[in-house]
This record gives sequence, structure tokens and C-alpha cells, in this order.
Amino acid sequence: MKRVSHVTVRKRLVTVFLFGLALFLVMSIRLGYVQFILGDELYQKAEELWQRDITLEPERGKILDRNGKILVDNVSAPSVNVVPRQVENPQKTAEALANILNMSYDKAYDYVTKVAAVVRIHPEGRKLSENQVLQIQELNMPGVYIAEDSKRNYPYDDMLAHILGFTGIDNQGLAGIELFYDDKLNGKQGSLSFFSDAKGKKLTDHAEIYKPPEDGMDLKLTIDVNVQKIIERELDLAEDKYNPDGALAIALDPDTGEVLGMDSRPKFHPSNYQEAKPEVYNRNLPVWSTYEPGSTFKIITLAAALEEGKVDLEEDHFHDPGYIEVEGATLHCWRRGGHGSQTYLEVVQNSCNPGFVSLGEKLGKKKLFSYIEKFGFGQKTGIDLQGEGKGILFKEENVGPVELATTSFGQGVSVTPIQQVMAVAAAVNGGYLYQPYIASEWLHPVTGEVVSQKEPVLKERVISAETSEKIRKALESVVAQGTGRGAYVEGYRVGGKTGTAQKVGPDGQYMSDNHIVSFIGFAPADDPELVVYVAIDNPKNTVQFGGVVAAPIVGNIMSDSLRSLGVKERTEGLEKEYQWPDEPLIEVPDLVGLNKDELSKYLLNLSVDQDGQGNYVIDQSPEPGKKVEQGSTIRILLGEKN
Repeated sequence: MKRVSHVTVRKRLVTVFLFGLALFLVMSIRLGYVQFILGDELYQKAEELWQRDITLEPERGKILDRNGKILVDNVSAPSVNVVPRQVENPQKTAEALANILNMSYDKAYDYVTKVAAVVRIHPEGRKLSENQVLQIQELNMPGVYIAEDSKRNYPYDDMLAHILGFTGIDNQGLAGIELFYDDKLNGKQGSLSFFSDAKGKKLTDHAEIYKPPEDGMDLKLTIDVNVQKIIERELDLAEDKYNPDGALAIALDPDTGEVLGMDSRPKFHPSNYQEAKPEVYNRNLPVWSTYEPGSTFKIITLAAALEEGKVDLEEDHFHDPGYIEVEGATLHCWRRGGHGSQTYLEVVQNSCNPGFVSLGEKLGKKKLFSYIEKFGFGQKTGIDLQGEGKGILFKEENVGPVELATTSFGQGVSVTPIQQVMAVAAAVNGGYLYQPYIASEWLHPVTGEVVSQKEPVLKERVISAETSEKIRKALESVVAQGTGRGAYVEGYRVGGKTGTAQKVGPDGQYMSDNHIVSFIGFAPADDPELVVYVAIDNPKNTVQFGGVVAAPIVGNIMSDSLRSLGVKERTEGLEKEYQWPDEPLIEVPDLVGLNKDELSKYLLNLSVDQDGQGNYVIDQSPEPGKKVEQGSTIRILLGEKN
């Protein structure tokens, strides 16, 4: 037998020892790496295998008006989740859920037997009513969980539907403000987590983990609820009276671009948008629709002519025979026979098309179109709403004498209502073109503290203060003495301009007896705080003129909105020139202190309603100096002199 030397044995033992030591060191290093480096990660992965998460939806941010009144908030609408491996009796559970959730048994059975950790029943198990939640909780079915959720609530019903927009079943913004600011209104999901074994059985020795959801921020708008109510009331009345194809209104602050109110018809309810046609809920007409503006566009031509010194409204004259010839084309005035000889101030008051064609010719196409672009036409205003249109303008190289002429009085170009409002606001506010906006402040959902605030954005100075003042005076005369008399508001100085726009039919030709009639007004005329625009599409059973249909609507909106906003009444300005069949208002006399036998000589064109006992008038309503319509009732309180 071959003998192995001691040296060889020793070498072998050392080799084995070193190999074992190396192996031990490798294993120790590996265990240490796993324990101290990968430990948290591996433990987290293990937890993920054991952990089951029930999603908790955050509260979507509330939407408020400028005064803090809630326009949109949330109400509880829980959802039901199922952990299939915890369901002890799938048939019974499926039958119960099918009855409560109004779904088929087969569909419910598929949910409760699905091979998945957690199953959300969709859509039948979403946005549950209080009664459905109580029924599920009373049955106490293993594996069936109620998760807190919410849905949007509208305290003012369908008011501001197009502006606010709506959300989907997952509380995601789908339209309007809800979509435009979805990232801020929508919070972050939370969860309720529990641990289970491989068979899905809940591990009772592990505590549940609650991760609260982060609610979305609250949004305060520039909208004033009171102004909005007035707008909606007037559009409702217009719908009932004229049965139009559509209608819209915008009210804003010309010094900032803040939208105070906006609405359009037809409308829908945000909670039931699926029941409305897509062309209704997808089209916010004040920012989406484009059409020929008609005579309201003449304000831009007027502004350009005044700024360039091409006309003196009181000294320069124009003779209107009822038409004007341009390159072989005959362009007519709305008044047959024309207006005859008139100053350019009267051209503005009478909305005389040939007169404005002459202003366009004085300017030339390069100048006129440069002002049209400066006033923001042909480009989006940048308002924070989806679906804004740009309008359509002639390319300058395609503008000939006829195109220049028609553009001068608002025909042949296409604009959006919000473009018109911002342009006119710039014309009367001293010449400043602002970007319109609706979102004003972002608020913390818990503390209510202001997180961020929107500031007015000045885009450009388009005309001088002197030119703006001349425009305000001219447009005030339109309301007091011209075609805009219907918008006159007793107690306030109002300026404005009528518009009657032809519509193009499917054949590309202008339609007959089918117009968009409009009026844009502002007040007080010496220092505007409110601009209001109303357009009525194809009003029925009436003369389709902006001064007849739209101007009185603007007047009503102006009258109530100015008082609601606390705007001071005027102390001077132009008085309305009345024309048949309108009758002048009567100033209420001071009756306090008179003997009741003396009343008859003071109330020739007024009625009286008296209350109280005595021989002398001790109080009256309306107050002295107030102007009322002839035949109005004056209420008096009788008593005895002290």
C-alpha cells in the first residue's frame, strides 16, 4: 500500500480548510448582503405576495364661485370590492350581489370566482346608493368589502354645465373646467391593506395598513353666482319667447379678463351628460362657435379709424343713399333708402354699412387687418377651457376692395364670441387687451388657505386712452340715441353695439330669414366695470335684428348685474331718446308729508296703493326721484303728522 507523506496530508488538510473557509466567507458575505442590503427589498416583495390592497379614492377638489359659494362638491358613493379566495359560498354571494347591484347572476358569479387577488365590480358595483351599501353590510358576506368613494354633486343643478364640465365613473375630468384642471382637482389614491396566506385566508396576526388618500385642491372661479343666475334667467326667457336654434351669453370684467358669467343653449345636466347629444355637451358655444360677427365687429373698424386719425366723428360727414358701389359690387345698408347725410357719429349710431365701408377704405387693407390681428382675431384668446376656436380671417394677399369693404362691417370673416368680447373690452377699457380666464385661486382642501392665485395677463396695448374714450362716448350714444336703445338701463350709463349676422347654408350661400342677432354692451360707459355679450341664433316669430332681440336681453342682464355687483349709479351721461311706441319713464314725486287729498294732482300717470290710517303720507315706495313706467303703482303709508 502506497503511503502518503505527512507533508501531503498537511497540504490536503490546509487545502480543504482554505476551501471551507472560502466557502464560509462567501456564504457569510452572501447572507450578510441578503440580510443587510437586500433584506428590506425582499421583505417588501414578500409582503406584496401576502398583501391585498383595497383602493380608496380621494375626494376630488370642490369648485367655488368668486365669493366662496360651492358650485361643485362631492357626496359619498361607495364601491364594492371582492377578494375571491375569501368568499366561502360563491353561489350564495353571487346571488346576493346580483340582486342588490341589479346585475345578472352569471356576471356576479364570474366576479366572485375570478382568479385574482382583489376584484372591483365594474360598473354595477361603483357609485352605490346608501340603501345598496346597507344591504351589503347587513349580509356580512366574507370576501366582500365596501370601499369609500364619491361622486360629483351640483348644488345649483344644471347651472354652468358647459363651463364646469363633468367627470367619468373614475372621477376623471372629461370636459370643461373638470378636464382642463384635472391634474389639480384629482387627488392621489389611498389604500386599505391586509395580509393573507397563499390560499387567500386573512392573516389575523398582521394589522391592517391604512394609507389615506390625498384629496384634490379646491378651485375658486372668477364666476359670480348672482350674475350667472341673471344670465341663465334671461336665456331661459329668450328660449321661451323666440325658440332659437341656439343662444349664448358672456359677462366679464374688462379691466382684468375675469369671466363673471357664461352660458349657452341648448344645455345639459353634468350628472346625466350621457343623456344629451354629444354636439350639446361637447360644444361650449361662447368659446367654440365661429360665425360672422356682423355689426358688433364695426367697433374694431371704428377703433382703427380713430387711432389712425382717419375720421372726426362730429366734424366729418358721409352721405348714405342706401348702398355703396365697390369694384362693381353693390353693398346695401340695412335701411332701404339709406340714412342720407350724417356725421360719422350718426354713422355709428345708425350702424350704417356704407359709412363703415368708407372707413375701411380710408384705412386700407394693411392697416385695417393689422388692427384686427392686434385685437386678437384669428388666434385663440387662451381662455382656460377646452375646445376654443380661432375663427377665420382673409389672408391679406387675398383681400381685394370687396373683401376689405365687407370686413369693415363684419361680413366675410369668422370669429368666436369670446374673441369679440375681449376685443371690445380692450376698445373701451383704455386700450388693453387681456387674456380671459375662469380659474382664480387654488385652495388647500383642509385649511382653505390660498396655495396659488391667478393674476390678469395683459397681452398688448392696442389703442390709446384717448381713442378708447372716443369709442365709449360713441357707443354710449348708440344706446341712448341709436339702434341700441333696447339696452338702455335707467340709472346707469350704458354703451354698446348691435349685430345682425347672416348665416351661410350648406350650399355655401347666405340663408334668408336666418340670422344670428347679437348685442355687446358695457357699463358704466365712462369707466366700464362690466361687458356683456348676447347672441341669439335664428329667433322665431320676430324681426331678426340685434337691436330688437338681443339688446333688451343685455339691458336686463346689465341692470340686475350692475346692482348685484354694487356698481354705483350714474350722476351724468346721455338721456335716452324715446321713439314710438316707447314711452318716456316718469320720475316718482316726493309725496311724504302731503295730505292724501292732494295726491291726485301729483299722480296723473301713476297708480297708488295705500295702507295705514291717517290723513298724511308718512312713507312711500319707490323713493322720490326713481324713474318708472307710466301707469306704475306707487305704494304709500298713511298716518298723522308728529
